[in-house]
Amino acid sequence: MNLSGILVMAKPESQDRVVAALNALEGVEVHQVDDGRIVAVQEAPDIHAEIEGVKRIKALPHVIMAEMVYHYLAEDEHVYEAMPPELEVGPASDSHETCAVPAYLND
Repeated sequence: MNLSGILVMAKPESQDRVVAALNALEGVEVHQVDDGRIVAVQEAPDIHAEIEGVKRIKALPHVIMAEMVYHYLAEDEHVYEAMPPELEVGPASDSHETCAVPAYLND
């Protein structure tokens, strides 16, 4: 089981619709709402389902931004030989890893 803490941003006038849409998603529960900032927790069976869930949240209407800010891996029966491609952050340089920049921030 994987747990993710996800920060979701919406315009304050749209936050009630976003909260309702988040709570309607399987495995997602909203825990805090404040002026367009929404903290949700997602439970997923494995890392691939976790990433797909975050993508689903990002695609919801009225969501400006959604990013995973916390991840907890309790159990995952799949043995990973390498980092799943959706989590790769790019080449390491001078022993410091670089973070991938979300595509929507490159515009």
